[in-house]
Amino acid sequence: MARDEINAFLGAGTNYQGKLNFQGAVRIDGNFHGEVVSDGTLVVGQEAVVEGLIQVGQLVLSGKILGEVEARDKVVLHKTANLQGNIRTPVLVVEEGAVLEGQLVMGSLEPGAAGASEDISS
Repeated sequence: MARDEINAFLGAGTNYQGKLNFQGAVRIDGNFHGEVVSDGTLVVGQEAVVEGLIQVGQLVLSGKILGEVEARDKVVLHKTANLQGNIRTPVLVVEEGAVLEGQLVMGSLEPGAAGASEDISS
């Protein structure tokens, strides 16, 4: 399977509630309320609204998220993104126009990894 290939698609105009576990990549264009857990990539489309806890390898956001986000590799906020909640990720890419209301913690999510909680003030 190609790296950018979408494994599952939750379409526009649909509502889902519960826990989503997946491998690879999943795109949400509808409404989702619950928990998303994966080492893969979650793509949230421009019209989508996702509420809850998100723990993924990578997040690509064009729509709206209300909740906590942990991304092991990277978070990308496109210009139409609206994230209301906290982000923890080692890499954050933000396009002009994106909205982030919450706290950002940057550092490795790997347990015991160097840099996860280093004090860089000295």
